[in-house]
Amino acid sequence: MTDFTPTEMMTIAAARQLTSRDVCFVGIGAPSAACNVARLTHAPDITLIYESGTIGTAPDVLPLSIGDGELCETAVSTVAVPEMFRYWLQGGRISIGFLGAAQLDKFGNINTTVIGDYHHPKVRLPGGGGAPEIATSCGEIYITLKQATRSMVEKIDFYTSFGHGDGGDHRARLGITTKGPTLLITDLAIWRPDPVSKEFTVVSLHQGVTRDMVQETCGWTVRFADDLEQTPPPTELELTTLRDLQARTAAAHGGSKKGN
Repeated sequence: MTDFTPTEMMTIAAARQLTSRDVCFVGIGAPSAACNVARLTHAPDITLIYESGTIGTAPDVLPLSIGDGELCETAVSTVAVPEMFRYWLQGGRISIGFLGAAQLDKFGNINTTVIGDYHHPKVRLPGGGGAPEIATSCGEIYITLKQATRSMVEKIDFYTSFGHGDGGDHRARLGITTKGPTLLITDLAIWRPDPVSKEFTVVSLHQGVTRDMVQETCGWTVRFADDLEQTPPPTELELTTLRDLQARTAAAHGGSKKGN
């Protein structure tokens, strides 16, 4: 079996969750890699949408930002950003939003704004962009994140994108009718929200990962499913597709992009 890195496992595990029927609003970074691996393998008819207004894009390399020309050049159509958000996103036409996070809590609330006090932050992050609207308007939300106690925290420093709030029916009480975060994929495990409490629960451990490893890299007390599974390792096709995509990206952007 070919060796693979935890990041490669995370990306491929995320890609497997997508189908050709999905209309997916794609975040830059790990979400973009996962969505394009899905498109290049088992989900060729998936519709990928980026925040800049590109619909049905099929990039040959991973974009550096939503403004990357590769997205527009390969799109079926490109619309104005206000139309993208008002008609496509807020109109309920996008089934899945795929997001990353700087900080995440156990109810899927995301912080990409600041670390520390808002007025005197330790770190000022890039901000939400369209993620707050994606989090409430897409049918459901998938999240990818590398595990670390600094990123998986008991309480996030700032609510950029609303997940399940305080848990339970918090979304419904606010009048939000979409499902919110239904899947979290990290470099160690696959998590899904408890049907009632909405707290993320580990349902599958990646190969070689233990419960202790998951807990040691998480800032809250982790819940594990009773019927805990093991994530199947990447196939040769999945790994080759991801690595070739990353190699093309590195060559096109004149830098290096490794999977670990």
